[in-house]
Amino acid sequence: MAEHLMNTYQPLAISFEHGEGAYLFDKDGNRYLDALCGIAVCGLGHAHPAVSEAICNQARRLLHTSNLYQIGLQEELAGELCRVAEMDRVFFSNSGAEANEAALKMARLYGHRKGIDTPQVIVMEGSFHGRTMATLTATGNRKIQAGFEPLVPGFLRSPYDDLDAIRTIAQNSPNSVAVLVEPITGEGGIRIPDENYLVELRALCDEHGWLMILDEIQTGMGRTGRWFAHQHAGIKPDVMTLAKGLGNGVPIGACLARGAAADIFKPGNHGSTFGGNPLSASAALAVLHTLEQDGLVERAGQLGRHLLELFKQRLGGLEGVVAIRGKGLMLGIELDRACGELVQRALQRKLLINVTADKVVRLLPPLILSDEQAGQIVSTVSELIETFLGEG
Repeated sequence: MAEHLMNTYQPLAISFEHGEGAYLFDKDGNRYLDALCGIAVCGLGHAHPAVSEAICNQARRLLHTSNLYQIGLQEELAGELCRVAEMDRVFFSNSGAEANEAALKMARLYGHRKGIDTPQVIVMEGSFHGRTMATLTATGNRKIQAGFEPLVPGFLRSPYDDLDAIRTIAQNSPNSVAVLVEPITGEGGIRIPDENYLVELRALCDEHGWLMILDEIQTGMGRTGRWFAHQHAGIKPDVMTLAKGLGNGVPIGACLARGAAADIFKPGNHGSTFGGNPLSASAALAVLHTLEQDGLVERAGQLGRHLLELFKQRLGGLEGVVAIRGKGLMLGIELDRACGELVQRALQRKLLINVTADKVVRLLPPLILSDEQAGQIVSTVSELIETFLGEG
Protein backbone atom coordinates (compact mmCIF):
# COMPACT_ATOMS: atom_id res chain seq x y z
CA MET A 1 0.00 0.00 0.00
CA ALA A 2 1.15 3.55 -0.75
CA GLU A 3 1.16 4.54 2.92
CA HIS A 4 4.09 2.19 3.50
CA LEU A 5 6.28 3.98 0.94
CA MET A 6 8.59 6.72 2.16
CA ASN A 7 7.28 10.13 1.14
CA THR A 8 9.98 10.88 -1.43
CA TYR A 9 7.82 11.26 -4.54
CA GLN A 10 4.61 12.97 -5.57
CA PRO A 11 3.47 10.59 -8.32
CA LEU A 12 0.63 11.38 -10.66
CA ALA A 13 -2.62 9.56 -9.87
CA ILE A 14 -2.13 6.87 -12.49
CA SER A 15 -0.48 3.46 -12.66
CA PHE A 16 0.46 1.63 -15.83
CA GLU A 17 -0.10 -2.09 -16.30
CA HIS A 18 1.84 -2.77 -19.46
CA GLY A 19 3.58 -1.13 -22.39
CA GLU A 20 4.13 -1.71 -26.08
CA GLY A 21 6.54 0.34 -28.14
CA ALA A 22 5.87 4.05 -27.59
CA TYR A 23 2.66 3.39 -25.65
CA LEU A 24 1.76 2.66 -22.03
CA PHE A 25 -1.59 1.23 -20.90
CA ASP A 26 -3.36 1.77 -17.57
CA LYS A 27 -5.45 -0.82 -15.71
CA ASP A 28 -8.56 0.23 -17.65
CA GLY A 29 -6.85 -0.30 -20.99
CA ASN A 30 -6.44 3.40 -21.80
CA ARG A 31 -3.48 4.03 -24.10
CA TYR A 32 -0.96 6.84 -23.50
CA LEU A 33 1.70 8.04 -25.90
CA ASP A 34 4.95 8.15 -23.94
CA ALA A 35 7.02 11.23 -24.84
CA LEU A 36 9.19 10.84 -21.74
CA CYS A 37 10.09 7.11 -21.82
CA GLY A 38 10.97 6.83 -18.15
CA ILE A 39 13.07 10.02 -18.30
CA ALA A 40 15.20 8.99 -21.29
CA VAL A 41 15.47 5.37 -20.15
CA CYS A 42 13.33 3.27 -22.52
CA GLY A 43 14.94 4.38 -25.76
CA LEU A 44 13.70 1.21 -27.46
CA GLY A 45 10.21 1.74 -26.10
CA HIS A 46 8.36 -0.64 -23.82
CA ALA A 47 8.54 -4.44 -23.95
CA HIS A 48 10.95 -4.44 -26.88
CA PRO A 49 11.20 -8.04 -28.13
CA ALA A 50 15.00 -8.17 -28.24
CA VAL A 51 15.39 -6.82 -24.70
CA SER A 52 12.57 -8.99 -23.33
CA GLU A 53 14.05 -12.09 -24.91
CA ALA A 54 17.53 -11.32 -23.59
CA ILE A 55 16.19 -10.78 -20.05
CA CYS A 56 14.06 -13.93 -20.06
CA ASN A 57 16.78 -16.13 -21.50
CA GLN A 58 19.37 -14.87 -19.03
CA ALA A 59 16.99 -15.10 -16.06
CA ARG A 60 16.59 -18.82 -16.80
CA ARG A 61 20.36 -19.29 -16.80
CA LEU A 62 22.08 -17.06 -14.22
CA LEU A 63 21.33 -13.76 -12.47
CA HIS A 64 24.28 -13.11 -10.20
CA THR A 65 27.69 -14.39 -9.20
CA SER A 66 29.39 -11.14 -7.98
CA ASN A 67 32.58 -9.64 -9.34
CA LEU A 68 34.65 -12.13 -7.39
CA TYR A 69 34.46 -14.12 -10.61
CA GLN A 70 34.79 -13.32 -14.28
CA ILE A 71 31.50 -12.47 -16.01
CA GLY A 72 31.62 -13.17 -19.71
CA LEU A 73 28.64 -10.99 -20.62
CA GLN A 74 30.12 -8.07 -18.67
CA GLU A 75 33.38 -8.40 -20.59
CA GLU A 76 31.50 -8.57 -23.90
CA LEU A 77 29.46 -5.48 -23.04
CA ALA A 78 32.61 -3.60 -22.01
CA GLY A 79 34.20 -4.39 -25.37
CA GLU A 80 31.14 -3.27 -27.32
CA LEU A 81 30.81 -0.02 -25.37
CA CYS A 82 34.48 0.78 -25.78
CA ARG A 83 34.14 0.12 -29.49
CA VAL A 84 31.29 2.57 -30.12
CA ALA A 85 32.62 5.12 -27.60
CA GLU A 86 36.30 4.83 -28.56
CA MET A 87 37.23 4.39 -24.91
CA ASP A 88 39.53 1.85 -23.26
CA ARG A 89 37.97 0.50 -20.06
CA VAL A 90 34.65 0.37 -18.21
CA PHE A 91 33.49 0.07 -14.61
CA PHE A 92 29.87 -1.08 -14.29
CA SER A 93 27.50 0.15 -11.59
CA ASN A 94 23.73 0.06 -11.05
CA SER A 95 22.76 3.68 -11.71
CA GLY A 96 23.88 7.01 -13.08
CA ALA A 97 24.62 8.41 -9.64
CA GLU A 98 26.93 5.47 -8.94
CA ALA A 99 28.65 5.94 -12.29
CA ASN A 100 29.27 9.58 -11.40
CA GLU A 101 30.51 8.57 -7.93
CA ALA A 102 33.05 6.33 -9.63
CA ALA A 103 34.15 9.19 -11.88
CA LEU A 104 34.54 11.55 -8.92
CA LYS A 105 36.57 8.98 -7.00
CA MET A 106 38.79 8.61 -10.07
CA ALA A 107 39.31 12.37 -10.15
CA ARG A 108 40.35 12.49 -6.50
CA LEU A 109 42.68 9.53 -6.86
CA TYR A 110 44.14 11.14 -9.97
CA GLY A 111 44.78 14.33 -7.99
CA HIS A 112 46.35 12.58 -5.03
CA ARG A 113 48.69 10.67 -7.30
CA LYS A 114 49.79 14.02 -8.72
CA GLY A 115 50.67 15.11 -5.20
CA ILE A 116 47.59 17.30 -4.61
CA ASP A 117 46.30 16.79 -1.07
CA THR A 118 42.94 18.53 -1.59
CA PRO A 119 41.95 17.93 -5.23
CA GLN A 120 39.03 19.95 -6.57
CA VAL A 121 36.58 19.20 -9.35
CA ILE A 122 34.99 22.01 -11.40
CA VAL A 123 31.22 21.56 -11.79
CA MET A 124 28.49 23.63 -13.42
CA GLU A 125 25.57 25.66 -12.15
CA GLY A 126 22.24 24.20 -13.24
CA SER A 127 23.69 20.70 -13.58
CA PHE A 128 22.31 17.43 -12.23
CA HIS A 129 24.53 14.45 -11.41
CA GLY A 130 22.59 12.41 -8.84
CA ARG A 131 21.39 12.27 -5.25
CA THR A 132 24.21 10.53 -3.38
CA MET A 133 26.18 12.91 -1.17
CA ALA A 134 29.00 13.52 -3.64
CA THR A 135 26.79 13.75 -6.74
CA LEU A 136 24.31 15.86 -4.82
CA THR A 137 27.12 18.29 -4.01
CA ALA A 138 28.32 18.27 -7.61
CA THR A 139 24.80 19.09 -8.78
CA GLY A 140 24.23 22.78 -9.43
CA ASN A 141 20.79 23.00 -7.85
CA ARG A 142 20.55 24.46 -4.37
CA LYS A 143 16.96 23.24 -3.99
CA ILE A 144 17.91 19.56 -3.86
CA GLN A 145 20.94 20.21 -1.63
CA ALA A 146 19.02 22.05 1.10
CA GLY A 147 18.86 20.16 4.36
CA PHE A 148 21.67 17.74 3.56
CA GLU A 149 24.57 19.85 4.77
CA PRO A 150 27.43 19.50 5.37
CA LEU A 151 28.03 18.89 1.70
CA VAL A 152 31.12 17.15 0.39
CA PRO A 153 34.13 19.48 -0.01
CA GLY A 154 36.29 19.62 -3.10
CA PHE A 155 34.02 21.24 -5.71
CA LEU A 156 34.32 24.56 -7.57
CA ARG A 157 31.32 26.01 -9.42
CA SER A 158 31.19 27.70 -12.79
CA PRO A 159 28.26 28.99 -14.83
CA TYR A 160 27.34 26.57 -17.61
CA ASP A 161 28.60 27.47 -21.09
CA ASP A 162 31.02 30.08 -19.70
CA LEU A 163 34.61 29.40 -20.69
CA ASP A 164 35.94 32.65 -19.22
CA ALA A 165 34.69 31.60 -15.79
CA ILE A 166 36.61 28.33 -16.07
CA ARG A 167 39.72 30.17 -17.19
CA THR A 168 39.44 32.34 -14.08
CA ILE A 169 39.14 29.22 -11.91
CA ALA A 170 42.25 27.82 -13.57
CA GLN A 171 44.22 30.94 -12.66
CA ASN A 172 43.11 30.95 -9.04
CA SER A 173 42.69 27.28 -8.13
CA PRO A 174 45.88 25.26 -8.52
CA ASN A 175 44.25 22.21 -6.89
CA SER A 176 41.78 21.72 -9.75
CA VAL A 177 42.09 18.24 -11.24
CA ALA A 178 38.98 17.71 -13.36
CA VAL A 179 35.90 19.20 -14.98
CA LEU A 180 32.53 17.43 -14.72
CA VAL A 181 29.95 18.63 -17.25
CA GLU A 182 26.84 17.55 -19.14
CA PRO A 183 27.15 18.05 -22.93
CA ILE A 184 23.50 19.15 -22.80
CA THR A 185 21.78 19.78 -19.48
CA GLY A 186 18.81 17.53 -18.82
CA GLU A 187 17.22 18.49 -15.52
CA GLY A 188 18.65 21.98 -16.06
CA GLY A 189 16.28 22.63 -18.95
CA ILE A 190 17.73 21.13 -22.16
CA ARG A 191 20.39 23.82 -22.41
CA ILE A 192 22.65 23.35 -25.42
CA PRO A 193 26.00 25.13 -25.09
CA ASP A 194 27.81 27.09 -27.77
CA GLU A 195 29.15 24.78 -30.48
CA ASN A 196 32.74 25.53 -29.42
CA TYR A 197 32.14 25.00 -25.72
CA LEU A 198 33.21 21.37 -25.47
CA VAL A 199 36.06 21.89 -27.92
CA GLU A 200 37.50 24.76 -25.88
CA LEU A 201 36.85 22.91 -22.64
CA ARG A 202 38.79 19.95 -23.98
CA ALA A 203 41.67 22.30 -24.81
CA LEU A 204 41.60 23.81 -21.29
CA CYS A 205 41.70 20.35 -19.75
CA ASP A 206 44.69 19.43 -21.87
CA GLU A 207 46.43 22.70 -21.03
CA HIS A 208 46.02 22.29 -17.27
CA GLY A 209 46.28 18.51 -16.99
CA TRP A 210 42.66 18.09 -15.89
CA LEU A 211 40.45 15.09 -16.53
CA MET A 212 37.51 15.93 -18.76
CA ILE A 213 34.54 14.02 -17.31
CA LEU A 214 31.33 14.04 -19.36
CA ASP A 215 28.04 13.06 -17.76
CA GLU A 216 26.24 11.43 -20.70
CA ILE A 217 23.68 9.68 -18.52
CA GLN A 218 20.75 11.42 -20.21
CA THR A 219 22.41 12.30 -23.54
CA GLY A 220 24.07 8.96 -24.28
CA MET A 221 23.00 5.82 -26.15
CA GLY A 222 21.80 7.58 -29.29
CA ARG A 223 19.50 10.11 -27.66
CA THR A 224 20.92 13.14 -29.51
CA GLY A 225 21.47 11.52 -32.92
CA ARG A 226 25.00 10.33 -32.20
CA TRP A 227 25.98 7.50 -29.90
CA PHE A 228 27.14 10.15 -27.42
CA ALA A 229 26.45 13.87 -27.46
CA HIS A 230 30.12 14.89 -27.32
CA GLN A 231 30.63 13.28 -30.73
CA HIS A 232 28.79 16.23 -32.29
CA ALA A 233 31.75 18.37 -31.18
CA GLY A 234 34.39 15.95 -32.46
CA ILE A 235 36.15 15.61 -29.11
CA LYS A 236 36.81 12.75 -26.70
CA PRO A 237 36.51 12.87 -22.91
CA ASP A 238 38.92 11.20 -20.53
CA VAL A 239 36.00 9.81 -18.53
CA MET A 240 32.35 9.37 -19.49
CA THR A 241 29.37 8.17 -17.48
CA LEU A 242 26.30 6.35 -18.79
CA ALA A 243 23.08 4.86 -17.41
CA LYS A 244 19.40 5.52 -18.31
CA GLY A 245 19.10 4.31 -21.92
CA LEU A 246 21.86 1.73 -21.51
CA GLY A 247 19.56 -0.95 -20.08
CA ASN A 248 16.16 0.17 -21.44
CA GLY A 249 14.74 -0.07 -17.92
CA VAL A 250 17.05 -2.64 -16.37
CA PRO A 251 19.22 -0.78 -13.84
CA ILE A 252 22.80 -0.42 -15.07
CA GLY A 253 25.37 2.37 -15.09
CA ALA A 254 28.83 2.62 -16.59
CA CYS A 255 31.92 4.73 -16.09
CA LEU A 256 34.18 4.63 -19.15
CA ALA A 257 37.74 5.92 -19.35
CA ARG A 258 40.54 6.16 -21.88
CA GLY A 259 44.26 6.79 -21.91
CA ALA A 260 45.89 7.41 -18.54
CA ALA A 261 42.46 7.70 -16.89
CA ALA A 262 41.72 4.07 -17.75
CA ASP A 263 44.49 2.94 -15.40
CA ILE A 264 43.61 5.07 -12.36
CA PHE A 265 41.63 2.39 -10.52
CA LYS A 266 43.49 -0.59 -9.13
CA PRO A 267 42.03 -3.64 -7.33
CA GLY A 268 40.51 -2.47 -4.05
CA ASN A 269 39.96 1.16 -5.14
CA HIS A 270 36.33 0.66 -6.10
CA GLY A 271 33.68 -2.02 -6.45
CA SER A 272 30.03 -3.00 -6.67
CA THR A 273 28.12 -6.08 -5.54
CA PHE A 274 25.63 -6.02 -8.39
CA GLY A 275 27.46 -3.92 -11.00
CA GLY A 276 27.68 -5.59 -14.41
CA ASN A 277 25.77 -8.70 -13.36
CA PRO A 278 24.76 -11.17 -16.09
CA LEU A 279 21.15 -9.96 -16.26
CA SER A 280 21.88 -6.24 -16.67
CA ALA A 281 24.76 -6.95 -19.06
CA SER A 282 22.55 -9.12 -21.27
CA ALA A 283 19.89 -6.39 -21.42
CA ALA A 284 22.44 -3.70 -22.28
CA LEU A 285 23.96 -5.85 -25.01
CA ALA A 286 20.50 -6.29 -26.55
CA VAL A 287 19.99 -2.52 -26.43
CA LEU A 288 23.33 -1.75 -28.03
CA HIS A 289 22.93 -4.33 -30.80
CA THR A 290 19.36 -3.19 -31.57
CA LEU A 291 20.33 0.48 -31.75
CA GLU A 292 23.10 -0.41 -34.17
CA GLN A 293 21.29 -2.97 -36.33
CA ASP A 294 18.11 -0.92 -36.71
CA GLY A 295 19.89 2.38 -37.42
CA LEU A 296 18.09 4.04 -34.52
CA VAL A 297 20.90 6.45 -33.62
CA GLU A 298 20.77 8.06 -37.05
CA ARG A 299 16.99 7.92 -36.97
CA ALA A 300 16.97 9.88 -33.68
CA GLY A 301 18.97 12.65 -35.29
CA GLN A 302 16.76 12.87 -38.38
CA LEU A 303 13.47 12.72 -36.49
CA GLY A 304 14.73 15.16 -33.87
CA ARG A 305 15.55 17.76 -36.51
CA HIS A 306 12.09 17.30 -37.99
CA LEU A 307 10.38 17.67 -34.62
CA LEU A 308 12.40 20.77 -33.80
CA GLU A 309 11.45 22.39 -37.09
CA LEU A 310 7.76 21.55 -36.62
CA PHE A 311 7.74 23.05 -33.13
CA LYS A 312 9.48 26.19 -34.35
CA GLN A 313 6.94 26.58 -37.14
CA ARG A 314 4.03 26.12 -34.75
CA LEU A 315 5.26 27.92 -31.64
CA GLY A 316 8.24 30.02 -32.69
CA GLY A 317 6.38 33.31 -32.96
CA LEU A 318 4.05 32.77 -30.02
CA GLU A 319 4.26 35.33 -27.22
CA GLY A 320 5.34 33.58 -24.04
CA VAL A 321 7.60 31.05 -25.77
CA VAL A 322 11.16 31.98 -24.81
CA ALA A 323 13.08 29.31 -26.72
CA ILE A 324 12.70 26.00 -28.51
CA ARG A 325 15.81 23.84 -28.15
CA GLY A 326 16.77 20.35 -29.10
CA LYS A 327 19.35 17.88 -30.25
CA GLY A 328 18.02 14.60 -31.58
CA LEU A 329 15.16 13.29 -29.46
CA MET A 330 16.01 15.54 -26.53
CA LEU A 331 13.82 18.64 -26.81
CA GLY A 332 12.87 21.53 -24.57
CA ILE A 333 10.32 24.31 -25.01
CA GLU A 334 11.00 27.12 -22.56
CA LEU A 335 8.13 29.40 -21.55
CA ASP A 336 8.22 32.72 -19.74
CA ARG A 337 6.31 31.35 -16.74
CA ALA A 338 6.08 28.24 -14.57
CA CYS A 339 4.15 25.58 -16.45
CA GLY A 340 4.17 22.44 -14.29
CA GLU A 341 0.41 22.08 -14.70
CA LEU A 342 0.93 21.14 -18.34
CA VAL A 343 1.99 17.67 -17.19
CA GLN A 344 -1.48 16.97 -15.81
CA ARG A 345 -3.17 18.57 -18.82
CA ALA A 346 -1.14 16.37 -21.15
CA LEU A 347 -2.05 13.31 -19.10
CA GLN A 348 -5.70 14.13 -19.68
CA ARG A 349 -4.92 14.11 -23.40
CA LYS A 350 -3.26 10.67 -23.04
CA LEU A 351 0.24 12.07 -23.53
CA LEU A 352 3.16 11.75 -21.10
CA ILE A 353 5.50 14.74 -20.90
CA ASN A 354 7.63 16.43 -18.24
CA VAL A 355 8.36 19.96 -17.07
CA THR A 356 11.85 20.65 -15.74
CA ALA A 357 13.54 23.80 -14.41
CA ASP A 358 9.98 25.03 -13.68
CA LYS A 359 9.46 26.55 -17.14
CA VAL A 360 10.72 24.03 -19.69
CA VAL A 361 8.51 21.40 -21.31
CA ARG A 362 10.89 18.47 -21.71
CA LEU A 363 10.34 15.80 -24.36
CA LEU A 364 12.37 12.59 -24.41
CA PRO A 365 10.43 10.20 -26.66
CA PRO A 366 11.71 6.72 -27.50
CA LEU A 367 14.03 6.28 -30.46
CA ILE A 368 11.55 3.86 -32.06
CA LEU A 369 9.00 6.69 -32.42
CA SER A 370 7.10 6.67 -35.73
CA ASP A 371 6.49 9.72 -37.90
CA GLU A 372 2.80 9.56 -37.04
CA GLN A 373 3.50 9.46 -33.32
CA ALA A 374 5.94 12.35 -33.68
CA GLY A 375 3.24 14.38 -35.40
CA GLN A 376 0.81 13.60 -32.60
CA ILE A 377 3.31 14.84 -30.00
CA VAL A 378 3.83 18.11 -31.88
CA SER A 379 0.11 18.66 -32.32
CA THR A 380 -0.88 17.90 -28.73
CA VAL A 381 1.98 19.73 -27.03
CA SER A 382 1.51 22.78 -29.25
CA GLU A 383 -2.22 22.91 -28.51
CA LEU A 384 -1.58 22.62 -24.79
CA ILE A 385 0.99 25.43 -24.82
CA GLU A 386 -1.17 27.69 -27.00
CA THR A 387 -4.14 27.24 -24.68
CA PHE A 388 -2.04 27.67 -21.54
CA LEU A 389 -0.38 30.88 -22.73
CA GLY A 390 -3.68 32.19 -24.02
CA GLU A 391 -5.08 32.04 -20.50
CA GLY A 392 -2.65 34.77 -19.48
